[in-house]
Amino acid sequence: MPEAYIGLGSNLGREHEGIYESPQTQLDTALKKIAQQPQINLIKVSSFFRTNAIGPGEQPDYINAAAKVKTSLSAHQLLDFLQLLENRQGRIRTLRWGARTLDLDILLYDQIVENSERLTIPHPRLHERAFVLAPLVDLDPQLAIPNRENVSRLLASCSLQGVVKLPD
Repeated sequence: MPEAYIGLGSNLGREHEGIYESPQTQLDTALKKIAQQPQINLIKVSSFFRTNAIGPGEQPDYINAAAKVKTSLSAHQLLDFLQLLENRQGRIRTLRWGARTLDLDILLYDQIVENSERLTIPHPRLHERAFVLAPLVDLDPQLAIPNRENVSRLLASCSLQGVVKLPD
């Protein structure tokens, strides 16, 4: 089965059925839904990291993580499933890089390199973003990015300012 790495992020909570769900709860809920998908085997989840928001305007900090999965879904089927989860958890796509309840990205899918209109793997700018690399290093410091170095070396080239590993 193909192996994939999924990036998770949230910097907005939401009220759901009268209960406030924090960004951390948003990630926990998404991970539970991923684990319940019969065609996905959730192998490992990184620690959660609090990171500074990158994007327009004043935004709350993000909670970021990464998950390693094995799946019988194709990369495009996995993308469809992840976007469905985002929508179900209140994701509204209005402003690029704006605040969001949930952001799920396919970071890597096996060692495939794809650059289509709908999907780019490895995820664009993955190699230069500490908020993505820190959770990947937490999962596997020697993880190789196609056509690049491993995640530990890439993270060493990034500023870690504003990236804080949260207690487990």
